[in-house]
Amino acid sequence: MKFMRKDKLLDLVENLGTEYERKFGGCSQCVVGAIRDVAGGVDDSVFKAATGLAGGVGLSGATCGALTGGVLVIGSFIGREYHQFADPGKIRFKTFDLSRHLVARFEKEYGSSLCHDIKKKIMGRSYRLFDEKEHNAFIQAGGHDDKCPKVAGKAARWVAEILLEEGLIQE
Repeated sequence: MKFMRKDKLLDLVENLGTEYERKFGGCSQCVVGAIRDVAGGVDDSVFKAATGLAGGVGLSGATCGALTGGVLVIGSFIGREYHQFADPGKIRFKTFDLSRHLVARFEKEYGSSLCHDIKKKIMGRSYRLFDEKEHNAFIQAGGHDDKCPKVAGKAARWVAEILLEEGLIQE
């Protein structure tokens, strides 16, 4: 990662998360990709693993993909490793704490951490994205123009803020 001022780093992460969602879709991967591209610390397997989390896990409207992608990123930086599965240092509890902090940001901003609730708040209704007709209506309503891209961008920014606050990435 190149060193840059905190505000510039946060703006870049947010802008990338927004642009990736607008261009490619898949909010979970957009958050992961934005952090990866700006701060590093996330390998390709994490990016790949985020694929099925989009649209509230498999387009189901459950937990927001931008949130779950963000939690994957946090775990990439401070999660327990396989060779430390027993977790003698109890690192998983720090990961849980930081993940709850991200959930709290979603709940404060959107009143929920669920994709279908967030869509209702930002779009006036939810969409069953796994249904082609509903997905087309979501697209027509600007779902990938500015609605979900803003959510992905904010999520990427919040994750970067958490990582900065914890000293896990440098400005």
